[in-house]
Amino acid sequence: MARSVWKGPFVHPSLLKKIDKIKSGEPKRPIKTWSRNSTVIPDFVGHSFLIHNGKSFIPITISEEMVGHKLGEFAATRTFRGHTPADKKAAPAKPGGAGGKK
Repeated sequence: MARSVWKGPFVHPSLLKKIDKIKSGEPKRPIKTWSRNSTVIPDFVGHSFLIHNGKSFIPITISEEMVGHKLGEFAATRTFRGHTPADKKAAPAKPGGAGGKK
């Protein structure tokens, strides 16, 4: 279910504080965050974020097209290593493999 319109988008308060600090003249550095459920708002455009994916931080620069989406959408949590090749599936088991006596 979508978030109620009268509540507005969820943005973690610490992210708003960090954006305000950067806008007031602090040097521009990437903002490190674990808040994957925060919504991207127009104030974030042009800023860099380091979004945690559960293991490491993924660097992301926010653009106009990202507004309205969640930060977590841009940092994948799972690594796809490809499907197994067909020849590996069809290969017969080697004699003397696991579990057998020699």
